[in-house]
Amino acid sequence: MDTLTTTPEEIALNYTSALDSVTLINELMALDSRDDDQTDTVARNVEHLELMVAKDYWTTEDLEPLESAIEAGKE
Repeated sequence: MDTLTTTPEEIALNYTSALDSVTLINELMALDSRDDDQTDTVARNVEHLELMVAKDYWTTEDLEPLESAIEAGKE
């Protein structure tokens, strides 16, 4: 997938960024209702996480929170 070598530092930064998306999705999905902006934000962050979990450079990172947030964001 990735033709360039991804450094451990870049992987850590990407994982942190993905966890930020997880937090945002979870917070917005916990609301009783969402406006159009919030719905779009969830969709963009779900798309981001789908791209991230498809990366082939993960080593020991726990991808379960990312996968759970993707599922929650699609409900």
